[in-house]
Amino acid sequence: MKAAILGRKIGMTTIYNANGRQIPVTLVKAGPCPILKLRTEQKDGYNAVMVGFEEIQDKKLIKPLSGLFKKLQMPALRYIKEFRDLIGDYAVGNTITVENFKIGSKVRVSGISKGKGYQGVVKRHNFGGVGMVTHGQSDRQRHPGSIGASSYPSRVIKGLRMAGQMGNKQVSVRNLEVVGIYPEENVLAIKGGVPGAKNSLIEIVEK
Repeated sequence: MKAAILGRKIGMTTIYNANGRQIPVTLVKAGPCPILKLRTEQKDGYNAVMVGFEEIQDKKLIKPLSGLFKKLQMPALRYIKEFRDLIGDYAVGNTITVENFKIGSKVRVSGISKGKGYQGVVKRHNFGGVGMVTHGQSDRQRHPGSIGASSYPSRVIKGLRMAGQMGNKQVSVRNLEVVGIYPEENVLAIKGGVPGAKNSLIEIVEK
């Protein structure tokens, strides 16, 4: 793991590479992320870099965090995240920016997927629906059909694909490519789509 940063998803667009090929990209306003603390194997049992993102009013923080920022003499930050085993010359007070990444590098992007609410099996699991093909059913076109298991084991098997909550989960997409870096605007262009709605919090980790 070479670099990691927090950001907010701006949205999707397209850019053109040197060969004139159109590439779909997601724009992420990433950082700057000040380094707040370093975890070490000797003291904490693991190596990690603690970073912060997005300024916030100090009165909105709990007292321990407020004290941390006062000790570091920096503005209060809304989000705090630890990234383990980062490779690089990191020190408290330094800042991680989009310039820590390289064009062409592979990244893992994590975020909370869009919440779709309570959905049925057709939308949630791509079922075809029962339709009107069995026993003259007239009002079950989008139902899952039979879920029983006959006389044995006489119960519904655990893990059966059924209706339920869809989305609103932590999702990671690996091996996405950084195709554009815009330091003046703190923006990364990542090839393809990434989890989350517009303006949602995104974690980007370079491998």
